[in-house]
Amino acid sequence: MSEIEKKFYVLRSVSGKENKVKEYLDVEIGKSDLKDYIFQVLIPTEKVFQQRNGKKVLKERAYLPGYIIVEAILTGEVIHFLKNVNFIIGFLGGNVPVPLRASEVNRILGTVDELQEQQEEFDVEYIIGETVKVVYGPFNGFHGEVKEINLEKKKLTVLVKIFGRGTPIELGYMQVEKE
Repeated sequence: MSEIEKKFYVLRSVSGKENKVKEYLDVEIGKSDLKDYIFQVLIPTEKVFQQRNGKKVLKERAYLPGYIIVEAILTGEVIHFLKNVNFIIGFLGGNVPVPLRASEVNRILGTVDELQEQQEEFDVEYIIGETVKVVYGPFNGFHGEVKEINLEKKKLTVLVKIFGRGTPIELGYMQVEKE
């Protein structure tokens, strides 16, 4: 048999139960010799703002609901253990787990890291009157003019033409790019 190495695999879980599965796996890995075979259990999440009681609240939600990424060396018993965890449906790819390609791992984890880290580290300067393109969110692909800049919240008010009328929308720095 060829040398077995650690790779990233995708476990399908019952949607909404990802955190329970991760907690269980972390406890089991910590108290057994599974730590030699399972290295990371990740739930791709993104930070989103939600309105709650008239205030914007930062909340994390699953970026890919129903999926858990596991970095592991899959041998017979490890596969069996992971398949039989409560709320796990199985591996993505069926009976034979298929590892993610490096480009897929970088894209998934890179997107998650980017969404979390850019909140603090974004220092692109925008100018009132400048034209920007929306690259993320429901207005993706729209172009607009910067009308207001909120440096503390790292938000822009952008005037976007919707049905021929200028509509102001509030967007985060990471949701737009300069043209």
